[in-house]
Amino acid sequence: MAPSDTIHVALLAAPEVSASTLYGFYDVLSSTRRDWQALHGRAEAASPFAVHVVSRDGQPLVGANGVRIVPTASFADLPRPDLVCITDMTVSPDESLAGRYDAEVAWIRGAHAAGATLASACSGAVLLAHTGLLEGLDATSHWAYCPALSLRHPTTRWHAERGLIVAGEGQRIVMGGTGMAWHGLVLALIARFASPEEAMQVARIYLLDVNTIAPTVYASLTRGAGQADEDPAIVRCREWAAEHYASEAPVTQMARHSGLPERSFKRRFTQATGMSPLEYVHTVRLEEAKQMLEAGDDPVEAIAVEVGYQDASFFGRLFRRKVGVTPAQYRRRFGGLRKSLDGQQRVVGGGTGSSL
Repeated sequence: MAPSDTIHVALLAAPEVSASTLYGFYDVLSSTRRDWQALHGRAEAASPFAVHVVSRDGQPLVGANGVRIVPTASFADLPRPDLVCITDMTVSPDESLAGRYDAEVAWIRGAHAAGATLASACSGAVLLAHTGLLEGLDATSHWAYCPALSLRHPTTRWHAERGLIVAGEGQRIVMGGTGMAWHGLVLALIARFASPEEAMQVARIYLLDVNTIAPTVYASLTRGAGQADEDPAIVRCREWAAEHYASEAPVTQMARHSGLPERSFKRRFTQATGMSPLEYVHTVRLEEAKQMLEAGDDPVEAIAVEVGYQDASFFGRLFRRKVGVTPAQYRRRFGGLRKSLDGQQRVVGGGTGSSL
């Protein structure tokens, strides 16, 4: 699916659904693209995801823990979504759903038959398995649910140790495992339906990582630089820097490009961006270096030269000071995530299951 297309997402609402995960999906998917643009002072952009909270009749209901959930559509209103998400449900691992979710099962099966991708988070796998669509496939759920699910659905191969599994014909079933694995699930869905780059942006905005790591690792270093009402002369300089950040003496060249006296240029640049011209060049270079560390395997020394630093040790010290980790540490953390998200964009036909 092209990134410019609208992806209609149905978040299933039912009495046992946890409102926190349901609306967590809603917020994260709705923020894709929109918030990254806003944080960088760029033109407004809508999320590629049109998110709908869907129930059998579209009427308000009380979910798990007594939270009131207000659907935006009924099954009849949205018969063919692109993506159906079953978030975690507060049902016992040994509890049978027989006769309780017949309308939901029929609608989920119909949506999948019409081409929708199905996703389940944590204990939401109980309902997805109840549809019969997981027979013969690899699957995952919360570790406490997998033993009971294995007994109830013996033809499905349950893997409590896996945080994320992609399975089925056309790889159209995506399952997140225990607890906060829904973060990884929603990022995988963004990567597949929008782009890996936008999934990375969401991860960095929301600090989506269960490991202890400095929040500055996720931050875009150019956030806030360049607002819509910025000085036109400085806009031209920022546009030049975006293409020529690795040039020698970039501040001198930017001043020349602005057409202003050097002192006026530096004063107006700082007023417009909140940074000195030299600090701005450093941040643009480091942001580009972060993208290169995420996406490729070039040596750190080569990346330093590529973004404009002949002294790799200076680059390493600057990166550590600004980002909070070394370039190698950044690559280890985000390189793996980026490769996983890149893999989610490729919908591979055939096979019974894969994991990230």
